[in-house]
Amino acid sequence: MSVDSTGMAARLGIKPGMVVQELGWDEDADEDLRDAIIEVSGGEMVDEDTDEVADVVVLWWREDDGDLFDALTDAITSLADEGVVWLLVPKSGRPGHVEPGDVTEVAPTAGLSQTSSISAAKDWSGIRLVTPKAARTRR
Repeated sequence: MSVDSTGMAARLGIKPGMVVQELGWDEDADEDLRDAIIEVSGGEMVDEDTDEVADVVVLWWREDDGDLFDALTDAITSLADEGVVWLLVPKSGRPGHVEPGDVTEVAPTAGLSQTSSISAAKDWSGIRLVTPKAARTRR
C-alpha cells in the first residue's frame, strides 16, 4: 500500500472506524483505491445486503450500468443522515465514461446535491453527493 493510495482514501473523507458500503463493483474497479479504503477504514466494505448504516457509499458507475436514478436512490437507502455518496465514474475518454450533465440532471431528482468532484484514481473521477439535509448541517 503506497502513501498515495491511502491519500486517495483520505480525499474521499474515509476515516478509521467508518462503515463504507460498496455498490457497482466490477473487474474494472480500481483495486488500489479499494485497498486504501479498507486499510484506512479498518474494515471490509459492506455490500447492498448489509443491515449496517453506512457513513460512506462508494458507487462505481459506468454509462451502460442502467438507470442512474435507481442506483442513487438505492445508494442512500442505508446511508447515515450525515453520510456521503461517492459516485465513481470513468474519466473522460475511458470506456464507460458518464457525462457530467447526466449526474447534474439526475442527482437532485434522487434527493442528492453535488458538492465537489475529484480525481479519485488513475481511471476514475469521484463526484461527492450528499443529501440536502447533510449539506445544511455542514454550513
